[in-house]
Amino acid sequence: MPSTELPFEHNKVENKDESCDLSQCGLYQILSQEGKEHVKKSKHVLQYLHMLPLDTVGTPKFYPKLTTKMKTIKRPNLIYPVNQDVAVHICPDKEDARDFYIPIEPNMFNNYDRLIDVVERKLSVLVANYEQPKNKEEKKEILLKCIDEVCEVKTETNAESGNGKWNGNGKWNGNGKFLKFMHEFRNGSDEKVPVTPFELKALKYLMIRDRVDLGVLQPFLNDPNIEDVSCSGLGHIFIEHKIFESLKAPVTFVDEEDLDDFVMKLSEKIGKPLTYRVPILDSVLPDGSRINIVYGKDISKKGSNVTVRKFSETPYSVLELIEFGTFDYIMAAYFWIGIYEAMNCLVIGETASGKTTTMNAITTFIPPMSKIVSIEETPELQVPHHNWIREVTRPKQGKIEGETAGVEMFDLLKASLRQRPNEIIVGEIRGVEGNILFQGMQTGHPAMSTFHAATVEKLIQRITGDPINVPKTYIDNLNFVVMQNAVRGPDGRMLRRVTSVSEIVGFDPATETFSFIEVFRWNPINDTFEFVGNMNSYMLEHRIAPKKGIPSSDVRKMYKILEKRARILKKIHDSGVRGFYELFAVLSKMESEGVS
Repeated sequence: MPSTELPFEHNKVENKDESCDLSQCGLYQILSQEGKEHVKKSKHVLQYLHMLPLDTVGTPKFYPKLTTKMKTIKRPNLIYPVNQDVAVHICPDKEDARDFYIPIEPNMFNNYDRLIDVVERKLSVLVANYEQPKNKEEKKEILLKCIDEVCEVKTETNAESGNGKWNGNGKWNGNGKFLKFMHEFRNGSDEKVPVTPFELKALKYLMIRDRVDLGVLQPFLNDPNIEDVSCSGLGHIFIEHKIFESLKAPVTFVDEEDLDDFVMKLSEKIGKPLTYRVPILDSVLPDGSRINIVYGKDISKKGSNVTVRKFSETPYSVLELIEFGTFDYIMAAYFWIGIYEAMNCLVIGETASGKTTTMNAITTFIPPMSKIVSIEETPELQVPHHNWIREVTRPKQGKIEGETAGVEMFDLLKASLRQRPNEIIVGEIRGVEGNILFQGMQTGHPAMSTFHAATVEKLIQRITGDPINVPKTYIDNLNFVVMQNAVRGPDGRMLRRVTSVSEIVGFDPATETFSFIEVFRWNPINDTFEFVGNMNSYMLEHRIAPKKGIPSSDVRKMYKILEKRARILKKIHDSGVRGFYELFAVLSKMESEGVS
């Protein structure tokens, strides 16, 4: 099992009974009101504060919720809650560029291995009385019910009167009571396991975390502020945080066998066991997060590795991305007009640049009555529309003919063209399915997708070359390209920005060259966006204006429409609306009332 070593010499603390008097605790008194309310429900967070050497680490500030404004905090020292079981301490490391991400769990104060061993042996008999659970929630419910049946809660008071209690070494204190209990237990005694309220909470947390959930990874997966979790082999687990960027956890793997055993059990919980013959796993967790596991030191030289790309239950909205500075109102209005008028779009950029996040956000601009078909290898897209067909590929199972056949992107795209969609969304173009997508555009099916490319020129080269092989004459069906990158801002912080938006004008067969116009550009000096295509947008003037019935002599009217849309978005934002589904609801209401 991995070990957790706190990055400081900590004070010794004892488990406090749930009834302890908080008014007598000096640390409790200096907490904010939100902090006091949290530790009343989660006493282990207060115990953690007592562990801290405040003279060297400092007193962390409690925040009930993180905000993007906190990105500017240098060397943060703070605690925030994830849920009632877990809080997080972001702790500065003066000797490293990465700060620490410390999950504060109920079990971090003592070793409960001996207690768990005793309880598990009793549970092994009890769970046989239950039917096989149908899902994860049923399994949790049965496990918690069984723990309550085999354990008896002893308060600190009655423990001291002779019943005894567990200590930090997993032994039982008090007049030989533990030896008596173990003797009776081995001889089939029905006596319940005596525990304090604090120990019962830690026991339940550990049993659920390690037997039902994903073990030491689970606290990270529960935190909505985390984007990626990475175990790169032996050593620390690393975190990519939405607010504090790259962090490291005090959870480390020091033994190869422990690491291999952990990833093997992880793959079994996912339902796709790894072997030496099949050492690589790509899968989706129940919450939608993507997980990749590489098993064995023979192919991963630092030891088996695990990477989890977190899934956000509710995607970021256009208005939230504006808050983050990914793009501005006028660019968002441009996306609104383009997507609403069925223009074809690709969002391109490097890995982890935020391509899917941006594409997800702008789906709110698809007309609310549209029928949408999305096609993905791993389900990441979230669309707010009700008439949404969501399709994913299926890998081939087995090598014997007649076993489950694979269903690829190419197959799903061909099928989508017969489903009469108003919009086709492809999670990512990688191969020959790109050719079908462009054929769909050619026949009038609006589409959007993401693509790995560094520039518009590289995009065209890859799309028209092997293995995609889109005919060059089809390229002008692509109307605009959004380039997104992870960049360094003026203050040195890593930012995600739409660095340019370009419109594809066409292909000249005589010279075999493509022409495109850059309409938006990010200015890295002051972190702003320039509308360089103002009064010179090919898409607005020559593609959309005719669709809207605007005569060629009056195409400049499109820029007034663009500015009006930008003002509408800002007004919606200023009214307090910012969420993904809330924005879609407002736009749908505007549509039904004929507001434009």
